[in-house]
Amino acid sequence: MEALYEVEVTTGSMTHAGTFDNIFITLIGIHGESERTKLDSYGRDFKTGMKVKYKVTTRFTLGNLLLIRLEKDHFMFLPENDWFCSLVKVRTPEKDVIHFPCYRWMAEGERIELREAKVVRFSFTKDMDSAFNSSTALGEIKMKNLVKRPDQWAQMEDMKSAFWSSRTTISEYVQLHWMDDEFFGYQFLNGPNPMMLRRCSELPLNFAVNDDMVQPFLGSGASLTLEMKQGNIFLCDYKRLADLPTQVINGKQQYVTAPLCLLYKNQMGKLLPIAIQLQQQASEDNPVFLPSDCEYDWQLAKLYVRNADCLEHQASFYLRTHLLAETFTVSLLRNLPAAHPIHKLLIPHTRYTLQINTLIRNRLLGPVGAVAQVLHFFPHYFLVYTITCKSLSLQNTSIGDEGMTDLMKKVLSDLTYSSLCLLEDISDRGLESVPNFFYRDDGLQLWGHINGFVRSMVEFYYQSDGDVQRDTELQDWIKEIFIHGFLEQSCTGIPQCFSTVEEVIKFITMMIFTVSAQHSALRAGLFDYGSWFPNAPGSLKRLPPTSKGSLDKNTLLDTLPDMNTSIYLVSVFWLLSKPSSDLVSLGQYPEDYFFQTAPQKMIKDHQAELSFLSESIKDRNTGLQVPYTYMCPDMISNSVSI
Repeated sequence: MEALYEVEVTTGSMTHAGTFDNIFITLIGIHGESERTKLDSYGRDFKTGMKVKYKVTTRFTLGNLLLIRLEKDHFMFLPENDWFCSLVKVRTPEKDVIHFPCYRWMAEGERIELREAKVVRFSFTKDMDSAFNSSTALGEIKMKNLVKRPDQWAQMEDMKSAFWSSRTTISEYVQLHWMDDEFFGYQFLNGPNPMMLRRCSELPLNFAVNDDMVQPFLGSGASLTLEMKQGNIFLCDYKRLADLPTQVINGKQQYVTAPLCLLYKNQMGKLLPIAIQLQQQASEDNPVFLPSDCEYDWQLAKLYVRNADCLEHQASFYLRTHLLAETFTVSLLRNLPAAHPIHKLLIPHTRYTLQINTLIRNRLLGPVGAVAQVLHFFPHYFLVYTITCKSLSLQNTSIGDEGMTDLMKKVLSDLTYSSLCLLEDISDRGLESVPNFFYRDDGLQLWGHINGFVRSMVEFYYQSDGDVQRDTELQDWIKEIFIHGFLEQSCTGIPQCFSTVEEVIKFITMMIFTVSAQHSALRAGLFDYGSWFPNAPGSLKRLPPTSKGSLDKNTLLDTLPDMNTSIYLVSVFWLLSKPSSDLVSLGQYPEDYFFQTAPQKMIKDHQAELSFLSESIKDRNTGLQVPYTYMCPDMISNSVSI
């Protein structure tokens, strides 16, 4: 029996989105497919911003629609022009309305197959691999029996037993050395959050430290002023945590501080903490803690710093990688047609990004509803996200979702182009000569290799600055990133347009580095360093000390989060650290987008360089007590895919 399908096609509203060319559609269902049907309403069908309805008739009902196929052919003697298809809606004979979002350009002779918008699909392997929920994680790390226990840990030995089955080589080291001053300092360089440390040439006015306090830790004849001049003093300032709201967990008030932590690079090249002030404003009830203080005072001061670092890391990780990657990806799909060389260059670096972000929002960021829909379809990602942040992990932190929302707003306000470009970021923070800084060393080599590869590709397609300036699609891409990703804030330094080939090379290098190497550096070590949760406590339940000498051996247990809170946080660390079983590592391009000899050779050369770097990093790691693997190219995903 003949069946009638009503099809509505929406053309994009951006400049030159329309086309004179012929567009064909094929509907594909579980019972078969329609004939290839020309979409023609006997007029100019595909003008910019237009919605036009068509009828497609089939000899029988197709059953549940699986996908639709769009094809574009040149129309007579008119010049060929690309078409931007926003959305196709199909009303079935059964009166169901099915949405097929496209939001991409089509060139002559191109074929696009679209799935319906109910779900965002991974590959089969990824689907089976991504049971992205805490229950799965708790089962994997064998902690389900503790998740319902809102009790305080009775002794440190209980924690060791609970986490025994989920240990890694590094987590075992962390468990043994997490309170050692040397390892405490090392984590600011090579732990999951190497973004907070910076050289200190002048003490903040609100930091009540003086020469007399710290001179005993600097060596004979040294002074704080001299060591600052020589570049040996460093500071981690968690001022963004000041005045954040906190929450109640298991009926107990949680607390957070905004510490300042001063560190000294000694003659052996070790980075050691020498002073900690837990709150921003200096006062009598806000003492400066020192390594010479009572053991319990110094331990607790460092614990509050580790809590602050954990919270800062969560905010920075989501903003600097996942949400930036989503901004880059959506603008790419909206503005650069599939035939564009920059689209071909970057599309492998967007693999699974929209899917994983959707999954995180659905599973970790609260209930499905208006918020989720806005995040999925509205491009102001940063603004919306920071206003609506709700997460399973956040519900088990000191500051909760409300506090994290405020924190992410602060992090966003400090985000600059310079901070996203590794060499500039390292220079701005004064960390060029710090020894044993493997995040910097491996990262700069990766940046150099990515930059060289991008340069060769971009210069192949853009012979002059004029070529860049005349490429309206490329200009639309960066303009939309500036507007929707960085809220038109020129103070960020993000380009609003491209004037030179060099500007394009730098920005694309930053994008690829961000979604691959930077994402790996901030993600892959989460479980290694956080599975022993006293080292990365997302929540603390004891008011920070206002004096010295009143603490004892039980104070640490009284301060650490309860059993269930600890376990939930560790399960999130496990989920985020878990490597994908279908990893496509940095520089690998399974799909062939380039068929010219020169680009193919550039890709092979790039792969060879990355392979050599991987072996070099592995050789170095054999001599390290704590190996740094998070920027080894063959362990880095090409995209934000987990």
